[in-house]
Amino acid sequence: MKFIRYIFVILTTLLVMSCEVDDFLDREPLSDVTPDAYLNREADLAAYTIARYNFPTHGGWGIGTFAQDNHTDNQATTGYSNIWAPGEWRVPQSGGIWNFGNIRQLNYFLETVVPRWEAGEIEGTPQNVEHYIGEAYFLRAYEYFQKVEAVGDFPIVTKTLKDDLEELIAESKRRPRNEVARFILSDLDIAIELLQETPPNGKNRISKYAALLLKSRVALHEGSWLTYHKGTPFVPGGPNWPGTGLVNDFEISIDAEIDYFLTEAMDASSTVADAISLVPNIPNDDIGYNSSSNPYFTMFGSDNLESYEEVLLWRDYDPTLGVSHNVNHYINQNGGNSGYTRSFVDNFLMTNGLPIYAPGSGYAGDDFIEDVKVDRDHRLQLFMKAPGELRLIDATEPGGSPILIGIPEITGLQETKDVTGYSIKKGFSYLQSNTEGNNGSTGSIVFRAAEAYLNYIEASYLKEGTVNGKATEYWQAIRERAGVNPDFTVTIAATDISKEAENDFAAYSGGILLSDPVLYNIRRERRSELMAEGMRLFDLKRWRALDQLKSAPHIIKGFKLWGPMSEWYEDEDGNSILIEPGESGVPNVSSSDESDYLMPYRINVGSGNLVSDGYSWAYAHYLNPIATEHFLITTTGGASESVIYQNPGWTKEAGTGAKF
Repeated sequence: MKFIRYIFVILTTLLVMSCEVDDFLDREPLSDVTPDAYLNREADLAAYTIARYNFPTHGGWGIGTFAQDNHTDNQATTGYSNIWAPGEWRVPQSGGIWNFGNIRQLNYFLETVVPRWEAGEIEGTPQNVEHYIGEAYFLRAYEYFQKVEAVGDFPIVTKTLKDDLEELIAESKRRPRNEVARFILSDLDIAIELLQETPPNGKNRISKYAALLLKSRVALHEGSWLTYHKGTPFVPGGPNWPGTGLVNDFEISIDAEIDYFLTEAMDASSTVADAISLVPNIPNDDIGYNSSSNPYFTMFGSDNLESYEEVLLWRDYDPTLGVSHNVNHYINQNGGNSGYTRSFVDNFLMTNGLPIYAPGSGYAGDDFIEDVKVDRDHRLQLFMKAPGELRLIDATEPGGSPILIGIPEITGLQETKDVTGYSIKKGFSYLQSNTEGNNGSTGSIVFRAAEAYLNYIEASYLKEGTVNGKATEYWQAIRERAGVNPDFTVTIAATDISKEAENDFAAYSGGILLSDPVLYNIRRERRSELMAEGMRLFDLKRWRALDQLKSAPHIIKGFKLWGPMSEWYEDEDGNSILIEPGESGVPNVSSSDESDYLMPYRINVGSGNLVSDGYSWAYAHYLNPIATEHFLITTTGGASESVIYQNPGWTKEAGTGAKF
């Protein structure tokens, strides 16, 4: 069964003048009042839960999930995100992630179905009935985790509420983030007990292993957040924590909480990693040229992902049923308005395990894109385009020549532009039928087991201060699959973190350069393995790896345009088509006087480009601001009297930027 991404955004309406809250947290599901006859059969349960699948998958115009790392130090797009321009991200008047839409729907399901299940009143196969109840617990946990990621402390509401203003306001009170994270893990524990390892209808539905992976992600996120943000207002009980005096019955030992969450992360992730093998990397002699038979490459661009053991949950597409996308139209035929950054590309190791700057590394330089890929980590060779590589296996040029990837379209239309010159190839399909318009049918991965390997390595090192035997086994497996020397101690010995700081925000925590090359290389491994999968900002925030940008902004760069590759961009008469700032015409590249490397945010250097001088940061940006509306509807007075407190560094006034 295919799952369709549903987004239910509940904006609780307010009647401020009459001091009433209309439909706040207590409405019946949006699909009208559910009759007593519904949710009594297995099929009802299956339909209800799948309608609440709210995972990021391919859709819209562009390169789908492979664009989720845009606006980080890994990937860039033509526009910029205001998170990197302090003062421009502002408190919204309404909306935002502070909503209870799917949470309310799932609470309704659980309080209706669980008593019927316990009484034996649900028709259907008992194992499947339990599975769909397990899905509901998983989905409620997933929804709550989105809240913790974005806003930290959050109310824990486990039932549908009556239309009573006093009760609704009381239930709106935020609980400390560690308590919410513990609640999420408890829901996932129930889900893990009920879910099947092999779900009904296959891996288009949530499985026990998907729940274990999410549990490891949640636990690692909270354990590492508390580790790196300890002693700040972003941790419950920390100095100037806004919940002080407003949260009742609250005690916390930060160190004990860290230990608890890291232990949970280790247990859950090892259960997945011990059971699920990594898909093999079987490169041909010319790795990257034609990877159409390499399982590691095709796992991201195949129509059917069911046979890939590493894939735990994926979304299926069928253009004949009107369920399709245009991801491969963009990835195969153009740049899709994205591109890897120079700092990301330079961060990849050589196959011998050495950083590119290390003596004897064998680095071939970056005068040409194909040089950059020589003897590098296979993940870079496989998942980044280079001119001259095969584009289609089922079509040829007139005369029979193969159709090849061309030079990056750095001056093209915004929609199709190769933004940095280093173009994304993850998710690439070599089939012509899959690259035409919106007929794309490649599957979209939601969870894959490699993350569990990485989660264990990091959690165990944070907890134990050493790379234990199991972590060694997992780390070697990941590096072997990546075609990199599995002896990670070679990399550690050759690592100069001061040089890595030029390429990697994660060389820092709390504005301080890391001093531990083991920890740094654990972070590097995660960055390389999860490239273009939307995990980068998630990691940077929990590591508190952005403080340094407040005083030292980072300018995003791409490939070495101003070298031999500049000759690619000449017309038939040998005249350059590149227009630098200050030259006649509309600039389409950055200045050769400033850098040999293309700088996508230095093409337009006018006052309207607020990141032209680099990505900067405000500490408040580690968490989202809560919209003003939500303070107003949870009080009978003004926003200042609300039971909800604002996140650190933000005000309750709409339109204001971060204070610090």
